[in-house]
Parts: sequence; C-alpha cells; structure tokens
Amino acid sequence: MPELIIVRHGQSQWNLENRFTGWIDIDLSPKGIEEAESAGEKLKGFTFDKAYTSALTRAQRTLDIILDKIGQKNIPVEKDKALNERMYGDLQGLNKDDTRKQYGDEQVKIWRRSYDIAPPGGESLKDTADRVLPYYHEKIEPDLKAGKKILISAHGNSLRALIMYLEKMTPAQILETEIPTGSPKYYNLDENLNVIEAKYI
Repeated sequence: MPELIIVRHGQSQWNLENRFTGWIDIDLSPKGIEEAESAGEKLKGFTFDKAYTSALTRAQRTLDIILDKIGQKNIPVEKDKALNERMYGDLQGLNKDDTRKQYGDEQVKIWRRSYDIAPPGGESLKDTADRVLPYYHEKIEPDLKAGKKILISAHGNSLRALIMYLEKMTPAQILETEIPTGSPKYYNLDENLNVIEAKYI
C-alpha cells in the first residue's frame, strides 16, 4: 500500500530571528540541524522509493540530513519550486514584531491567518495551494498510486496546502493547524489515496 511521509524543514536562521522568510533562501539554524537529525532518527526503519523537496536550501538540507541518517542517500530526489514556502512579498526579511508595530496586530494576523488574503506582493495560502496541488496531482500521486513510499521535505504553508487536501480540511481548520518543524507526519493511504491513518511519528 502507498505510504507518504511529510516533514517540515528544521528551524531556519530566520525562524530563529522571528523574520518572515518566504522565498528567501535561508539555511538551517544549529537547532534546525538537530531537528533534521532527530527526524532522521525517527524515520529509521522506513524505506523510501523517492523523495520530493522544494527549491530552497532549508528543505533540501533537512532532506539530505534525514536520508543520510537512514542510509538512503541514493534514492531519486526531485526538487521543484512548486513546493516552496508561501511567498511573503513585501514582508520577507522583516521582523514579525516590527511588522505588527508598523501595520497593526490585526492586519498582520489577517495576512498570516486568512486563507485567501495575500500580503502586499506575496501569496495567500490559497495561492500556495494553487501551485502545490497541481504538482502533487501530476508528479507525486502517480508514484503513490504505483504503491511507492514517498518522503516530502518542504515548508509550513506548502505542507498546509497538502494536508488540507489529504485530510479534507476546511480553510478555517487548516489555518488553525500548526506543523512543527522537524516532525515527520505519516500517512497510510488506500489504493485510491484516501487517508487510512495519519499521525506524527
């Protein structure tokens, strides 16, 4: 039966500094490296046929660390910007606390937690889903339907878009869903790719 494991990259340097990161290519922090190593420890015993990741270093490095830990660095890996984090536009690089002082708590909350309202020059979660899901249907679904075991290392919002689809969540439900860094989530799927079981490992 097909199996899918998704993992949000370990803490990045800008996560640590409380800054909007988006598509800026920031590496893992020392804690993020530890989180990726921990994810690898949790995934020992799993065997993957293929892995997918974004075009950004923090997700790729998390995947590299995991595959190294589980001794599977030779599996095919596909990298694509379709799995990139949500693009935060004009907010990228700004400190989140400073942004709240500049624009107000309520406006920043709307940008971060509404489904279809984008920050200036950026993407909403809906926009992110509009690129993640076609990629999933085109590239990843065929692998799963072939019974393959797939690992995805990506980002909070690109994975939110995927979780919303897989778990049939409403926009309100997914916006309240936090995805911890470096914690693999396991999906056991039936032959039609409906979720039989979903749990953090």
